[in-house]
Amino acid sequence: MKRKISALLFAVLGLLLFYQDASAQIIDDTTKLFYSPKTTLQLYEQDVLRGRYIEQPIDTLLDNLQNERFWYNDTAFYQHLGNVGTASQPLLYQLPSTIGVRLGKNIFDRYAYNPDRINYFNTRSPYTHLYYVQGGRGEQAFEALHSRNITPNWNFGIAYQILSADQQIGQASQDRRSRGFIDNQAVKAFTHYRTENEKYDVFFNFTYMKVEQVETGGILPDTSLATPLEDEETILSRFAEAPVQLTQASNEEGRANLHLLHIYKLAKENLKVYHTLDWRRQRNVYEDGNLAGYRTSLRENTTLDRDFLIYPNFDAVEEPGYNFSAERTKDATTYRELQNVFGLTGNNKLSSYNAYAKLRNANMSYSATMPLPVDPEAADTTSRFGEARHTDAYNQVLIGGDIRLFYKNLAELTGEAEYQLGSDYRVKGKARIGGAFGTLERVLLSPTRVEDYMMSNHFMWNNNFETSVTDRIGFGYEGNIGKRQYLRFNAHYTNIKRYIYFNEEAVPQQASGNQRFWGADISHHIRFGPLHFKNIAAYTNTDEADKVRVPEWLLESSLYLEGFLFKKALFSQLGVQATYASPYYADAYMPVTQQFYVQDNFMSQGYPVVDVFLNADIKSVILFLKMSHVNDGLLEPAYFLTPYYPGMRRSFVFGLRWMFFD
Repeated sequence: MKRKISALLFAVLGLLLFYQDASAQIIDDTTKLFYSPKTTLQLYEQDVLRGRYIEQPIDTLLDNLQNERFWYNDTAFYQHLGNVGTASQPLLYQLPSTIGVRLGKNIFDRYAYNPDRINYFNTRSPYTHLYYVQGGRGEQAFEALHSRNITPNWNFGIAYQILSADQQIGQASQDRRSRGFIDNQAVKAFTHYRTENEKYDVFFNFTYMKVEQVETGGILPDTSLATPLEDEETILSRFAEAPVQLTQASNEEGRANLHLLHIYKLAKENLKVYHTLDWRRQRNVYEDGNLAGYRTSLRENTTLDRDFLIYPNFDAVEEPGYNFSAERTKDATTYRELQNVFGLTGNNKLSSYNAYAKLRNANMSYSATMPLPVDPEAADTTSRFGEARHTDAYNQVLIGGDIRLFYKNLAELTGEAEYQLGSDYRVKGKARIGGAFGTLERVLLSPTRVEDYMMSNHFMWNNNFETSVTDRIGFGYEGNIGKRQYLRFNAHYTNIKRYIYFNEEAVPQQASGNQRFWGADISHHIRFGPLHFKNIAAYTNTDEADKVRVPEWLLESSLYLEGFLFKKALFSQLGVQATYASPYYADAYMPVTQQFYVQDNFMSQGYPVVDVFLNADIKSVILFLKMSHVNDGLLEPAYFLTPYYPGMRRSFVFGLRWMFFD
């Protein structure tokens, strides 16, 4: 894969030229510009739908600027393949939020623009920001965004995003540094219009993402910590230069989404009608052109384990494990969905409500490359390739709604439900008094399309799983404690009946018994003058949930000094951050199906990753300097987030966000 530097420079230049053509600037009597974050406001469509037309200044805080979790569109904790932008899944269990037909290939969701959560703007002047992160081992994140008001009631914006990283493992150091590992490019275009009488709002956005990931399969098992060598220096050397399982494999994902929401007030905020249209397309392609080369390696290297490849039943014998082609693999899935939602909503000082009907039409197509028969009488006897194909279509009707009763900010009672006719449903209730709250949830869920059916050169299944049932009860507290502390606490108990997971063979399976687990998480922030101490701790007990793999303890702590320097010319944070997950059998990753699956052979060690950072605010520029993983090599020769995928080693990282308000 090649780094798209020319595209990046073109996008930046185009945006800068675009905002130079902006409309007349607002100036005061002294001709001094007074545009700032306070004149550039942002809002979200769900707030407007709920009757809360809240416009807030853009975020210029330094908090978590250096934290890698906050470089992406989802800031939760994730298990990934050890580098920026790679395939990932939530580290802690999350209840499903979507019922009905679903694709089930979500490894890049964390990095994609979410059409439902895009922030729209209301700008008094053209606004542009450039966001850039560069690490010493090739990790890179970039976003250029431009937004401007065309009229006082109509705003338009566009953004371009890049995530990229270099491969950290491979045959040779020189090859490793010159070979890209991940290339993720995304675009979003968005607009919001409100009529002058404020009766009608329309939100529209288009998002697109294209990801190319080199699939290494991880390092060869005999170079992992599962079978450590005696000489520690040799271990370090072999991790740096470790050979990988796959040499010509890659995954490619392309997704496009078109989202439209328009709202009309029939009786002010008491009664509004709305319509949402969503069209989405996601295509995943897995390729590997070296199947014959793997068999040759097996025959020539008798010391290699016959099962060293992650492909099932793959061997050097005459009939290796494949379904269509012994020469190469090219599997593709394409999912298309069109969804229309028609609803009524309203709110007043004591309550709000929402009721809707949802029509979802989807289709799914599968293809796998297979060789065509060769005609011995033809002049050209070269084997040509065709495709095996399979298609499915789904039409679903869902109804749902929610209600909220509240008194100022002192008490609240909410309930929401959604039902797919003849199958799935989800219900949730929440009660809150002050900062204390309790929740009760149930989700009855059908399997994803990937769990039900697969057609691949390496996997074939056609399942008929039952719906699973997930129940969760929780309680907690959120609020400030005095003027110096903030606390959020949440405890939960979860029971999953007929849990569907990917088993040790990387194929889907439905558990016969229940999966029960409980836990709690806490976020706490306290400050003593300029000294800040932040902690996040999550505990999960899975003694009765052997197929739900999460660390028992997950901790993140940061300690930093915050304040002005150089006569208030520079506002900064200087501190240290540590992240730790206790030992557990982390899910392994299967690149063919783009799924994480249960394994019992490789335990990811409990390992703290320590970063030292400096965040600074200099007028319209906020930046950070970070030495990540400063304890590299002090406790272990390497650490693993996912089996056979070592985490990033020590790296110097620099990042900035540069904002333009004219």
